[in-house]
Amino acid sequence: MTVVHPGDSLSGRQRLVYILVLGALTALGPFTIDLYLPAFPVLQQDLDVPASLIQLTLTGTTVGFAVGQLFMGPWSDKVGRRLPLILATTVHIAASVGAAFAPDIAWLAVFRVLQGAGAAAGGVVAMAMVRDLFGGKPLVRMLSRLALVNGLAPILAPVIGSQLLQFLDWRGLFIFLAVYGLLVVVAVSLWIVETLPPARRQDAGHSTARDRYRSVFSDRVFVGVALIGGMSFSGLFAYLSSSSFLFQEVYGFDAQEYGLLFAVNSIGIVIGVQISSRLMRWYGPQWILAFTTIVQLVSAITIVVLTMAGAGIVGVLVPLFFFIMAAGFGFPAVQVLALVNHGHEAGTAASLLGALNFGLAGVISPIVGVLGIGTAIPMGGVMAATAVISVLALWLIVQPRKVPALAA
Repeated sequence: MTVVHPGDSLSGRQRLVYILVLGALTALGPFTIDLYLPAFPVLQQDLDVPASLIQLTLTGTTVGFAVGQLFMGPWSDKVGRRLPLILATTVHIAASVGAAFAPDIAWLAVFRVLQGAGAAAGGVVAMAMVRDLFGGKPLVRMLSRLALVNGLAPILAPVIGSQLLQFLDWRGLFIFLAVYGLLVVVAVSLWIVETLPPARRQDAGHSTARDRYRSVFSDRVFVGVALIGGMSFSGLFAYLSSSSFLFQEVYGFDAQEYGLLFAVNSIGIVIGVQISSRLMRWYGPQWILAFTTIVQLVSAITIVVLTMAGAGIVGVLVPLFFFIMAAGFGFPAVQVLALVNHGHEAGTAASLLGALNFGLAGVISPIVGVLGIGTAIPMGGVMAATAVISVLALWLIVQPRKVPALAA
C-alpha cells in the first residue's frame, strides 16, 4: 500500500486509539460548556441571582473557549501538538476545581472563563492532528468521526449532567469536569505521539503566525464555511442556552424529562453526521451544506409559525429535531472544507474555525434571553436569523460551483 499521508500506515487498532482519545479531547470543550445546563434553576436559587447572570456564565465559558482557540492553534503549529494540549488542559483542571468552590457568581464567572480557555486546546489540536495524519477521503472519514463527537457532545452533556444531579449538587459537576480533564491528560501522555515533527513547523511560507493567518484568510472557501459553521453553532446554542428555562419553566419538564429531550435530539445529530459522511463519497461537501442550510431555515421558521399558531410543545419539538439533524449533516462538511487545503497551518485553521463557532455562539445565543423566554418564538427567531446568514455565506462567499472535488 502506498503511504501518501502519515496516517495511512496506522493499523486499525492504532486508528481506534486515536479516534477514542481525540474524540475525548474534542468533547472536553462542549462538556465544559454544557454539562451544568440542567442545574441552571438550582444554581440561580442557590446563588440568589437573576437568570440572566447565570446565562452570562455560559457566555463567559463560550467566549473563553473561543479566544483560547485563537492562541492554541498557532501555538501548536509553532511548537507541536502535545505541549499546548497538556498545559492548557491542566489549566482547565485547576479552573474546574476553582468553579466547584466558587463562593459567589462573580468568582464562578471568572473560573468559567478560565475553564473555557483551558478546554480550548482539545478540539483545535484534535482536528489539527487528524489533518497532520490524513488527507483526501481518509481525512473525510476521520473528521466525520470527530464531527460526530463535536455535534453529540453539546447535546449529550446536559443529559449526563441531569443524571449526575441525582447524586451530586451543581458543584459536584465541576469536580466531574476536573476528573475528565485529568483523564484526558493521562491518555494523551500515554498514547498520543507528536504528529507535527520539527521539520514541518518551519515550512517555507508558513513559518510565522502572519503567514499562516494570511494563508487561511485568503481562502474564500474557508472564510465562507467558517461563517456557516459559526452560524450553525449559534443556532444550536440559541436552543442550548434557553432550553433549561424554556422546557423546565415554561413547558413544565423536570430535570429527567429535560435530559430525555436532549437524548432524543442527540439521535438527530447522529443521523445527520453519519449520513453526511457517507454522502460525501459521491457528493461534494458544499452540496451537503446547500441542503442543510435550507432545512435549518425552514425548521426555524416553522418553530416560530407553529408557536404563534398555538400548536404547543409538539410544534416546537418536531421542527427543532429537524433543525438539529440538519446541523449534524453540516458539521463534517464544514470541517472538511475548512481544513482540506490547509495542511501546513492545520492548527491555525482549526483554531479560527473553532473560535468562530463558539465565539459567535457565545455572542448570539444570549439574545434569546434578552428577548425573553416566555415562548419559543425568540429561540426560533434567532435560529432563523443564523440560518439566513448561512445560506447567504454559502452562495455568495463559498460559491459551491467553484469548489474543486476532493482527492481520493
